[in-house]
Amino acid sequence: MTPADAYPWLKALHVACALLFVGGLVASSLILVAGRGAADRTAALTLILRRWDRAVTVPAMLGVWAFGIGLAVSGGWFSYSWLQAKLVLVVLLSAIHGLQSGQIRRLATGHDIKPLRVSALVVPTVIAIAILAVIKS
Repeated sequence: MTPADAYPWLKALHVACALLFVGGLVASSLILVAGRGAADRTAALTLILRRWDRAVTVPAMLGVWAFGIGLAVSGGWFSYSWLQAKLVLVVLLSAIHGLQSGQIRRLATGHDIKPLRVSALVVPTVIAIAILAVIKS
């Protein structure tokens, strides 16, 4: 398989992982909002979300990074400003995921949580990433 043959597969796997990662972030955001002040009512749902996070969202995030870096290397894009901006935004999403994971863990152990305002940045950040990836300018 030549590098040209590998590119569409890297891109497809990157996009698939990105969809799973963003889906996990959005689901976490919604359940954390619902669970605020209601730890007893959301305990079962929180345990399911915690398992999903470990089994799907975290591996998807790692896949986004691995396949994305593979694409950037194969395209020689690290010097391009669109990719640098996209990387900053993906770091932001990864950090939000870390904060959400901590809150899910606290909620699953019966602790009350405070609002995580940065979760509101998930959707606009994903939109910006999509624009940067498609426009590449």
